[in-house]
Amino acid sequence: MTILSALGLESGRKVRYAMVGLGDITQEAMLPGVAHTGNSEVVAFVSGDLEKARLVGEKYGVTAFYGYEQFEQMLHSGTVDAIYLATPNWRHAEFAVPALKAGIHVLVEKPLEVSTAKAQEILDAQQGTGAKLMVAYRLHFEPATLSLIDKIRAGDLGELIAFNSAFSQMVSPANHRASNGVLGGPVLDMGPYPVNAARYVFGEEPTEVASAIGSRHPQAGLGDFDDTVAVTLRFPGGRIAQFTLSYYANALDSFVVLGTKGSIQMSPGYMYGVKLEQTIALGDAKSHESFKNTDHFGGELKYFSDCILNGSDPEPDGEEGYADVRVLEGIIRALETGTSQKLEPFTRAKRIDTETQKMMLSAKSPPELVGASNPARDKDTAPAN
Repeated sequence: MTILSALGLESGRKVRYAMVGLGDITQEAMLPGVAHTGNSEVVAFVSGDLEKARLVGEKYGVTAFYGYEQFEQMLHSGTVDAIYLATPNWRHAEFAVPALKAGIHVLVEKPLEVSTAKAQEILDAQQGTGAKLMVAYRLHFEPATLSLIDKIRAGDLGELIAFNSAFSQMVSPANHRASNGVLGGPVLDMGPYPVNAARYVFGEEPTEVASAIGSRHPQAGLGDFDDTVAVTLRFPGGRIAQFTLSYYANALDSFVVLGTKGSIQMSPGYMYGVKLEQTIALGDAKSHESFKNTDHFGGELKYFSDCILNGSDPEPDGEEGYADVRVLEGIIRALETGTSQKLEPFTRAKRIDTETQKMMLSAKSPPELVGASNPARDKDTAPAN
C-alpha cells in the first residue's frame, strides 16, 4: 500500500463537511486548512447568522446555508458526511448528539463539553451508530509536540518528575468569553491545553486536583469568573503538574517537562500560526530546536477524513475528550469549594501514535475574517482553540 492510498488520497474521494459555527476559529484556521487536506471538502454552513454564512460562503464556494434551528434538516439532507463543530463549548452536545445518532461523523472542538455528564451524552450517542467521533486536539498533529513525545518515550529525560506551564492571553471584554461566566472562562477555554499536555507527557491520568486557586482583576473588565487560575494536579508515581491560566496577563504559552536526566521547555508550546520551539537540557548539554510552522487544522482534518474513508478509529477520540473534561470538572469543583478533589479512577485506552500523525503535516495560510474576531486584545495573537 502506498502512502497516498494509506491516506485515502489515491482514490480522490472526499469527505463532505458542514461547518457548524462560523466564529474566529472556523474562519481563521479550519476553513483555510481544508485546501491542505486533499480528502475533505466543505458543502454547507450552519450558523446563527445566515448573512455572515453567505458572505463566508462567497469566499469558499459554499452555497448551502442553514440556521441552527435547521440543523436536523441539514443532517438528513443526504449532502453531508461529517460536521466540524465549533459552537461555544456548552453547546457541543446540542449538535453532536443528534449528528451522531443520524450517522454523521463529528469532529468537535475541545473541550468535548463542559461537564462529564454532557460529555457522556455524546459518547453514548455514538454507540452503535458507525459514526466516528474525534476531538480537535490539533497539537496531536504538530511536529514539535510529536518530537517531544518521541524524546520522552525514548527515555532522553530519564524518570519524569514534573510538568510546569503558563498559558495567558489578554481577552477583550467585548468577546463572548467575557460574558458567560465560568463556562467561557479560562479553565474550560484554555485549560484543555496544559491538562492534555500533562497527560501526553506523563502517559498517565491524574488522580487528584490537589489545589486550584483563582483571582479576579476588576480592571480587566471581564465577567463574573476568575480570570486567572493556578492549578496543581497529582499523577501516579509522585509526578506533579502545575499550570497557570490567565485572561488578563500578557500573552504567553509555554511549558517545561522535568526529568532525572534532563528537561525540555516548549515555548511557544500551544499556539498555532507560529513555529513551536524546544530548549533541551540533557545533563550539562543544552540545545535548541525550532520546528516548521504547520497547519494544525488541515492536519487534523486530513487525519479525521482518512479515518472516515478507511474505516479506522481516530486516536483523539471521545474518550480522549472525556479524559480532559474529567480533570477540568475537578478543577472547577476545587475552585468552588477551596478544597482538593480526588478524581475517579480512569484508564485511557489509546495514546498518540506519533508515526501515523507525522504523516498529516501541511503548510499554513492565514485568512481575513467575516463577522468574527480574535478574542485577544492584541489582534496579532492567535486564539487558543
